[in-house]
Amino acid sequence: MAKRVKPLNAERARARSGRDLFSFSQENEWFGLPFAEISPRLKLSVSERAKRMALRLDPRERLVHLVVPKRASMRTAYLFAEQNKDWIREKLRDLPSAVPFRDGETLPILGRDRKIIVLYNPALKRTDIQLKKDELLVLTNKPDPSQRIRRFLIDLAKEKLTEMSLEKASLIRRRILDVQVKDTRSRWGSCSDDGNLSFSWRLIFAPSKAFDYVVAHECAHLVHMDHSDNFWRVCERLSRDYEEGKDWMQKYGHSLMRFGTISS
Repeated sequence: MAKRVKPLNAERARARSGRDLFSFSQENEWFGLPFAEISPRLKLSVSERAKRMALRLDPRERLVHLVVPKRASMRTAYLFAEQNKDWIREKLRDLPSAVPFRDGETLPILGRDRKIIVLYNPALKRTDIQLKKDELLVLTNKPDPSQRIRRFLIDLAKEKLTEMSLEKASLIRRRILDVQVKDTRSRWGSCSDDGNLSFSWRLIFAPSKAFDYVVAHECAHLVHMDHSDNFWRVCERLSRDYEEGKDWMQKYGHSLMRFGTISS
C-alpha cells in the first residue's frame, strides 16, 4: 500500500530545514518522497523569484538542480521530477568524464595537451609548478597538491586573459580598467560599461580559437554593448576565426567544467 504524503510547500520545507538547498540521498529521502530513486545527483533549490519549476544541469558540480517556486508543494515538485526523470538521467550520464588535478591526468592547457607529473618530496619547503611543453610539472611536499595546481592554473589564466585583452583593446583604441577571472557557472565572459572585463578561468582549457573568440567578444563590447552587426564586425576584426571559436563554445563549452572535479 502506497504511503500517503501530506503536501508540504517550499516555504515550510525551508523553515524545517533552515536552508534553501536540499540534496537527495538514499539515506535521507526528503519529506517521505523518493526523490533519490530519480537520481541521488538531484538537488532541490527553493527560489523566491521562480514562477515555475525548472531543471538546470550544473556541469561543474555534476548535479541537476530542481528549481521550485517558494509556494509550490513538495508533491508537485516530485511529480515534475518524476515526469522528467529520463531527461535528468540522460544529462547526467552524458556529462564528460571528470578530470581531477592529480598525477598522470592530462589537461588541455592553452591549446596543448599537457600531462600532470607530480614529484612528491616531503623535504621541500613549498610547492613549485612549472608549465612545460607537454607537461605540468609539480614539485611538492603535499600528498594532495590539487588545490595548488588549481591556484596555479587560475593565476595563469588571469595572466593570459589580461595579456590578450590588452592587446585586442589596443587594436580598437579602447581602455580596459581591469580584468578579473572567476569560476562562473553560466557565463564565459562579461564587459561592464566602465571597461571592466571578467572571464571564467576555465577558458584556459579551451582550444586556442575558442579562447581567442571569447576575449574578442568581450573586447568588442568595449565598442558596442549589444550584438548588432557592427558588434560582430568588430569581433571579426579582433578574431579572424571567431565563428569557429563561437561554434566550439556553443557545442562543447560545458565540457570545460569537468576539469578539477571528481567523479561521483
